[in-house]
Amino acid sequence: MTETPPLGDLKWARGYTDPAWVRRYTAAGREISPSRRVWRGAAPARELPAGPHDLDSLEISTSNGPSLKLPEVFAAAQTDAVVVLHRGAVVHERYFHGTEPHTPHFNASAAKSYLGLAAAMLAHEGLLDRTALVTHYVPELAGTAFGEARVDHLLHMGTQMSYAGRRFDKSIEAQRYFAVVGPQLRPYGYSGPACIREHLATARTTGTPGTEFRYENGNVEALAEVLRRITGKSTSALLGELIWSHLGAEEDAYYILDGEGVEAACGGFSATARDVARLGEMLRRVGAVGERQVVPEAVASTIVSGVPDGYPRRVRFPAAPPDSPAMLSYHDLWWVLNDPYDSFMASGIHGQRLFVSPRLDLVVAHFASQVMSPSVPPAPLVQAFQQIGVHLNTATGA
Repeated sequence: MTETPPLGDLKWARGYTDPAWVRRYTAAGREISPSRRVWRGAAPARELPAGPHDLDSLEISTSNGPSLKLPEVFAAAQTDAVVVLHRGAVVHERYFHGTEPHTPHFNASAAKSYLGLAAAMLAHEGLLDRTALVTHYVPELAGTAFGEARVDHLLHMGTQMSYAGRRFDKSIEAQRYFAVVGPQLRPYGYSGPACIREHLATARTTGTPGTEFRYENGNVEALAEVLRRITGKSTSALLGELIWSHLGAEEDAYYILDGEGVEAACGGFSATARDVARLGEMLRRVGAVGERQVVPEAVASTIVSGVPDGYPRRVRFPAAPPDSPAMLSYHDLWWVLNDPYDSFMASGIHGQRLFVSPRLDLVVAHFASQVMSPSVPPAPLVQAFQQIGVHLNTATGA
């Protein structure tokens, strides 16, 4: 959050100010909500070779403060797990606060990117029409902000809406969304939507779709319903079938479910850091795992190069000040960093990151439980990841 919420909305701000609350829920999704597994597949886990490199003494330059040692960056981020791959080998792996290599951790909005990847694969196969109105696939969304949009608008956060007539506040709406999904997260006296379907039905258009970037969970939930209608599969089954079961993952992942048994596709996904690193490594290798092409090269190679013209080319992170430069791009629910290394990233609240940098031969899976508060400056994670890659390439003579 960048400003103090109205007094009436303070009950929705707890997740941004209470560290104990954050850590309780980043690692315990299955304990608070029903869940559905994303199957790892029947094949043995694919080895992640070890190539340890001392990064603890690496100095990270920051844009608005003194340099920090890498462990100081992770301490500031309240890091729970980090796995760094360089050219496919694990060069750095750390776990904190009770997290272990086999512990699934909340990925938050990083999960949006995984669903975007599945959607891009279905579009590549000709099963999904990006130009179609959402109501072509989900007639029940007629009259809502999402029903008036096209599929491609969902993939690029191109809708503008308000829920139930409220003034739109991204941070507060994110907390309201969790109350929709998890009864345990509802404040006393809650009388709002009890499932994702009811929540989407309250969205009304406040602007023309496809003209402005507005980061909002509902786009992803509407997209997930489109994909379920096309395939006849749950989000968990679809992600497992298309991607997760082909990575050589060590553990099943899972989604938490709403009251109707529907996956919280925009952020209710949990997996281990090692397995998320495997996903990133597959994308670094342009969709391949070993000799098998899991994601079509035409999909994996265009996450960065395929950003459409217009508003997706000029975006900023959700927590960035509204007057800050729009230096990023956004494509198929992936953040494109527009750096010299063709880096792209899946990003979620409280410090969840999957950073992929083809030119640096680097993948970083990072999980954390950082509070979101004006009094807690964000840790310089992207700068740290980039500098790790440059350091490793220099050290290995690349």
